[in-house]
Amino acid sequence: MNPEPFLQLDRVIHEKGRLAIMSLLAASPSLLFTEIRDTLRMTDGNATTHLRTLHEAGYVAVTKSLEGGRSATSYSLTPTGRQAFAGYLLLLEEIVAQTRPRQP
Repeated sequence: MNPEPFLQLDRVIHEKGRLAIMSLLAASPSLLFTEIRDTLRMTDGNATTHLRTLHEAGYVAVTKSLEGGRSATSYSLTPTGRQAFAGYLLLLEEIVAQTRPRQP
């Protein structure tokens, strides 16, 4: 087995909470904080921490607005985040391909 794909996995994305957020945002143009939190069954603190890490890495954009007189925060993948996520998935596919049994 070639260990190189494992060594190249993006540690920012690799944590399961951040991977779940990246996967969710990859499938949507943007999502409210509450949608991310509730869909992934995270606490406010957990979702906030992971989203902050992804934002600091440049993978997630943050938009604040007022909706019905209440503040709302939404998140979306940046082009850098979308590219990083695509690269992460390619490495996972490479790892999975290495572990498939070979045909006799």
